[in-house]
Amino acid sequence: MTDSSSDCTLEEEYVLYKNRPQWRDVTPIQQDDGPNPVVAIAYSEQFRDVYDYFRAVLRSGEKSERVLELTNDAAQLNPANYTVWQYRRDVLHHLNSNLTEELDYIGETIREHPKNYQVWHHRRVIVEWMKDASNELQFTDQVLSLDSKNYHAWQHRQWVVATFKLFDAELQYVNNLLVKDVRNNSAWNQRHFVIVHTTGFTPEIIQRELEFTASKIKDVVNNESAWNYLRGVLCHTESGNITSEDFILDFCQELYDMGCRSPYLLAFTIDICEEFLELGVSSEAYPIQKALQLCEDLAVEHDKIRKEYWKFISRKLSQNVSCKTDVNSSS
Repeated sequence: MTDSSSDCTLEEEYVLYKNRPQWRDVTPIQQDDGPNPVVAIAYSEQFRDVYDYFRAVLRSGEKSERVLELTNDAAQLNPANYTVWQYRRDVLHHLNSNLTEELDYIGETIREHPKNYQVWHHRRVIVEWMKDASNELQFTDQVLSLDSKNYHAWQHRQWVVATFKLFDAELQYVNNLLVKDVRNNSAWNQRHFVIVHTTGFTPEIIQRELEFTASKIKDVVNNESAWNYLRGVLCHTESGNITSEDFILDFCQELYDMGCRSPYLLAFTIDICEEFLELGVSSEAYPIQKALQLCEDLAVEHDKIRKEYWKFISRKLSQNVSCKTDVNSSS
């Protein structure tokens, strides 16, 4: 057991467990780091005291209100300790404790440690026990309002929405987040999640999503999240090819003709040209020569930090062209 937060202390009036009369019947168990620990951890006195007693009740199997209080203190000192949370759940179950109060407790703990896996897992278990997720969307919204890309909050929200079938307003919720921050990759991911679990990517939904994403890209052409989402939507077309949608081909050409030189647009255009080559389809708007030129433009001007990558892509495309030419000549 490690002291993951050296600055974390209990209340100022804290009394060590070894000095509490109600704990005199328990013999604390010290941590055994061996005779010659390589790196001895400088535990605080409070930390040693709490975890010495926690080890003792863990060995004895005691499940009582005082042990519940002990797990609270242990969790405050190290909220990432799985054993503490698991034993707390065992105690809660044994005592048939008030789960609404526990939900309030873990909510406050999450607000203090919003990126800790164990505290989110504990909340999920409590919600499962209660079979009631009526507070969860509001709770995750509060957490996400402080950090809109908190992975644990999104993971919990997805579980809640899918488990309790709370999809009705989720797409609108995502839309609101994208209005606030169109670069929020987590919101784009949630949009895909909602569609997959509701309507699915039917031809009508695909067209709607292509138009929606194109409008967001026009607003911010250097938004990588929107370009990635666009690729994801195109994967759901019947062919799975990015060249299968004339709307997107025209959209990319329009952006380019307007003078847009976003690295994401140029990279997308290169992929279009390469796909036409692989399919053996001649495209006047997207010839392979255009892709080779864009590779040079990216390497020299628009994406110089990845210069060597674009040189590699250029060589790869040239080799593909040569192979296609050889095959055609031999046939």
